[in-house]
Amino acid sequence: MNATLLLEDGTKFEGKSFGSEGTRFGELVFNTSMTGYQEILTDPSYAGQIITMTYPEIGNYGINQEDFESEKPATLGFIVKNNCEKDSHYNSTQTISKYLKDNGIIGISGVDTRALTRKIREFGSMNAVVTTEEITENLKTKLAKHKPDKDIVLTVTRKDVKILPNTGIKMAFIDYGAKSNIINNLHEKGCDLTIFPADVDAETILTGGFDALFLSNGPGDPQDVTYSIKTIKRLTGKIPIFGICLGHQILSLVLGAKTYKLKYGHRGGNHPVINLQTKKVMMTSQNHSYAVDESTLPKNAIVTYKNLNDDTIEGLSYPNLNIESVQFHPEAAPGPFDANEIFDNWIANLKNNIPKSKVLVKREK
Repeated sequence: MNATLLLEDGTKFEGKSFGSEGTRFGELVFNTSMTGYQEILTDPSYAGQIITMTYPEIGNYGINQEDFESEKPATLGFIVKNNCEKDSHYNSTQTISKYLKDNGIIGISGVDTRALTRKIREFGSMNAVVTTEEITENLKTKLAKHKPDKDIVLTVTRKDVKILPNTGIKMAFIDYGAKSNIINNLHEKGCDLTIFPADVDAETILTGGFDALFLSNGPGDPQDVTYSIKTIKRLTGKIPIFGICLGHQILSLVLGAKTYKLKYGHRGGNHPVINLQTKKVMMTSQNHSYAVDESTLPKNAIVTYKNLNDDTIEGLSYPNLNIESVQFHPEAAPGPFDANEIFDNWIANLKNNIPKSKVLVKREK
């Protein structure tokens, strides 16, 4: 079966369908990772988006049961150069084609992804429609009117509270569309986690006896997450906070800075970032459309990391408020583990500042 990708400027790419059938409207973006397509497909931060993979060979190691970053993917479409129809890996349980079909994701192979990526780089991320159906005037009209969902975080956040007991730092975790590996990473480092939905209220956090608060990644425009901005404003200065990706952007808005949309975002496992204190360079995993405007930072903000490709802010610290944040993903998945020490350092500092009279005891679920 044939499939078509139509961009909002009228550009059309045709290929072969290898996923679900139907029509999906979303924002077209690209990812430069060479491996990790399963983690990318299941990253909730891709909600509302159609992903183009720049690496040409996709699907060769199939889909396994260990590398999911969410229970159900939120990705709308998947564009590749070559789809490997016969996977080969001892952990593989199904082909990527079957996974896409089972989860309602439209896949197109045989597309000139180099030309498509160059298009996005030149003109920026744009709306698109991916379909296995006929391109009609009605479909073109719907594409022209398509707008992103302002409540998209609420579509991917968990709906209930989940407790993962441990013997370390008692941490509240707000899920804006968190990748599983963030939660696993913190729990493996000993953190006693209570994971809350994105719309949790400040009082629940303040009365929970937590040592720290973690704000996760997530999709969409940070300025749309007004309910959480209101909540975090009440919590700043009252509890140590660490944010990554969307959490980093929300913290910046709370503390008086502004955010803006990048031309085509940062998505991939090979983005160089420099630690401005140590001058150490690390390769990082990233997935975001927005960045913090450096010219709007409050006086108490310290820029800790910068992106070496475009000089955008990749990390901030507010020592007087015990707040830290980074734009990239220290937990990777997929990507390098250069930045994993960031979580280690933050947790170590938290432990050093916990009153010695407080005894950390593992809770029951």
